[in-house]
Amino acid sequence: MSDLTEEQKEAKKELAKYKRKVVELAGVVHDIVEDTIWTEYDKLPELSEQIAVAMKDVNAFKEQHPYLK
Repeated sequence: MSDLTEEQKEAKKELAKYKRKVVELAGVVHDIVEDTIWTEYDKLPELSEQIAVAMKDVNAFKEQHPYLK
């Protein structure tokens, strides 16, 4: 990917931040499911909504920057 412009490189970094947010939220869900499902299950609907919003952000950003994967 060395043929990317500086703007494209910056966009790639920004996309990584969006993706990291989704992965972090998914990690919280994973931890609840694996460790505390019986006491923290009530947090799952809100986390699910946060993941859905974060994924919309990722997909919208990718639509604006179709050269990114």
